[in-house]
Formats: sequence, structure tokens, C-alpha cells
Amino acid sequence: MSKPVVAVVGRPNVGKSTLFNKLVGQRLSIVDDTPGVTRDRIYGECEWCGRKFTLIDTGGIEPNTKDVLLSQMRDQAQLAMDSADVIIMVTDLRVGVTAADAEVASMLLKSGRPVVLCVNKCDSVGDPPAEFYEFYNLGLGDPMAISSVHGHGTGDLLDKVISFLPEEETEEADSSVIRVAIIGKPNVGKSSLVNCIAGENRCIVSNIAGTTRDAIDTEVENSFGRFVLIDTAGIRRKSKVTEQIERYSVLRAQMAIERADVCVIMIDALEGFTEQDSKVAGLAHEAGKGCVVAVNKWDAVEKETGTMSAMRTKLEEDFSFMSYVPILFLSAKTGQRVDGLFETIRQVAESNQRRIATGVLNDVLAQATARVQPPTDKGRRLKIYYMTQASTRPPTFVCFVNSAELFHFSYQRYLENRIRETFGLNGTPVRFIVRERKQDK
Repeated sequence: MSKPVVAVVGRPNVGKSTLFNKLVGQRLSIVDDTPGVTRDRIYGECEWCGRKFTLIDTGGIEPNTKDVLLSQMRDQAQLAMDSADVIIMVTDLRVGVTAADAEVASMLLKSGRPVVLCVNKCDSVGDPPAEFYEFYNLGLGDPMAISSVHGHGTGDLLDKVISFLPEEETEEADSSVIRVAIIGKPNVGKSSLVNCIAGENRCIVSNIAGTTRDAIDTEVENSFGRFVLIDTAGIRRKSKVTEQIERYSVLRAQMAIERADVCVIMIDALEGFTEQDSKVAGLAHEAGKGCVVAVNKWDAVEKETGTMSAMRTKLEEDFSFMSYVPILFLSAKTGQRVDGLFETIRQVAESNQRRIATGVLNDVLAQATARVQPPTDKGRRLKIYYMTQASTRPPTFVCFVNSAELFHFSYQRYLENRIRETFGLNGTPVRFIVRERKQDK
């Protein structure tokens, strides 16, 4: 069964993300003094006194705003409140009770959910100051004094939260979940793809580049299995990244690549392949992740006979450094070919973690060396004594040879292609580690 859900809400800049990071024990949410840094819902796992629950960080609620982004942030917070078992409302001691606080409290009273009111930035130890008692006016019961920076009062806060949680149900861990990072430049449709798959406005979508800032996890289950989709911020060239917040966003995207099993590299069909696309793809390739190239906005391309075939050929040339990667053409806006993406992701994930028996591997090696003789240099011929698989994710093979210098890159590529053809290693990098027998002795 799914874990209980606790949502952290409040107006902008009261310290929700700082509290969220403190409770989950990780820096998942970007924290900055600028109001409105968090935009989408950020999920994290929290445990207290043996009870596990899902904590949701939300963007600051501006109840009466007409700004497009702020309105969508408010809608995201409302979705979090609707799905929560318990709600934590965060306020700011230094500012006091504001009209926005009162309106947020009114929203929470109408929700019918248990609400824990906490007053943040009570940084001094001891009895709270006189201003603290002003927060009783919100009508949400006894407020709790906390400091999200120092951690004061967070234990009492969690005690109160778990007292409201529903009875615990046994949950079976599922190790078959595939983590998928959606990566690419800004404005290629990453958030739109996640929303299309999830069937809801899981991520805020806007034509403004840089709308997504955090890495947002979305769980999806279908006929191909269970997946966690990680929507990431667009990765621009370093020279173009000037804001501190965007630096954090790019760092979160790179962290998302590290914890993913498969990376979906999104490309704008109208713009075509760019140098930045190759750099983004290179991050996933260097991390050893399974990769899929998704060409988005295919519905907006004017087509003639052979348009897709011509573009596929062009992309295969552009991605020559990742010749193993499958290429799909889809539209996140219309949902065209999105279902086929999961089948490919499942195949790529299986390839990335495939293990090959040493005996079978050396049979393939013997056939490959018989078909194409190993290279020679000044009368010396390369001898490959045997090969074994050292690890998976990505598949990594150790080759024991008489001379590492003779094991030329071109012959490694030849052996890699033979292994790929035989064992169907589609969509995953393959690594070779060369060991000389003399070194082993």
C-alpha cells in the first residue's frame, strides 16, 4: 500500500523548503532568499519513530494573484493539499500574521484535513517571544515554535504529525521500479511529457525558459511496469547560466541523471540537433546510463514522404558517439507515440543491467577473433586470453591481453558491436577494462 502523505504549505518565503530538507534529511528542494523559488511539488521520504510517510514541498501560495506562474503554483499546492493526509502550515515569526496567512488558513480549514500550524524562525532557545501568541488568531489550534535552520522543535512537530496519520499498513518493497530522468535543453517539452504520461498537471508548463527548477519525481504504473519519472530543469551552456538559482537547478538535473536507470534525452523537432544536445547526452553517456532519444513536437513538423527517415539518418550521424541509442519521434502535446516510449525504456533498462556468463562471453570472443584477426604491430600480435563481465549498469567487461597497447580502439569497437548484436545490448553504453597478463603476475 502507498505511504501516508504530508504536505508542507504556506505563503512565499516562510522557510517551507528549508523545513522540508531538514525533515527528509537531504537537500532535495532548492533554498534561496528569493520568494517563489519552489514552483512544482517536490516529494521526499520521511521517517519518524518507525513511521514512514511521503512529504511534499509546495510553492508559496498567493491566494489572489493573477500572475500566470503564481496561479499555477497555487494550483500545484492545492493538488498537494487534496492528496495529503496531514497538512503542515508554515508561518514566519519575524513577519507576523499577514493577510495571506489568514487566507491560506481559511483554505486549510475548508479542506477538512488535520492541520499542524508551525511558526518558523524561532531561532532562540527557551520560551517563545510575545509575537508567537499572535498566531492563535489563525484558528488552527496551538501553534508550534520551530527553527527549520537549526532544527529546534522539529521533533515535537513530527510527533504531532504522526499522531494524525492513518493506521500503518504493511507495504512490500518493489525493486523493479525503473527510474527515468527526462533531460534536455530548456523549453523542449520535458514537463509537458511528464504531464502527458501522468494524466494530470504534475509539473508547471510555460513558454518561459527555466520554469522547472527542482527535479520532480512522478510515479507511473502501466502494462510495461512501474516507473518513476524525474522531470529536470533545462541544462543550458555554463556561459549562459548567470543566476544562482539556475546553477542549483542544473546541479539538481545532474544529480537526477546519477540516480536514474534510464535517461530520456529530449530534442526539439523544430530546432533539430544542437551542440548543447550533444553535451546533455554526453552527461548521460559518461554516467553509464541507458539512453533513449525522444524527438518531441513531431506534430508541428511539416511532413513529406520520407521526412522521418531523413531526420533519423541525420540524428544517427549527429549521435555517432552514441550509436547504440534508440531514436523515437513523439508529441507530448497530442500524446502521439508516447506509449511506445515505455516499451523502449523497459528494453533499455534490461540491457543496462544485463549480466552475461563468462563461458558464453568467451564463445562470442572466439568467434569474433576468428572472423577478424586481432591487430599486429612490428611482428607482435594482440592476444586476448579471455574476457569476463565485471559489473552491470553499464555492462563492463574486463579483457586480459598480452599487450594493452595493441588493443586498439577500433578493435574494441569491433568486439563491442559483436557483443551488442549477440546479446541485444540496445540503448546502453558498454565499457572495456584492459588488463595485461604481466601486470597480473
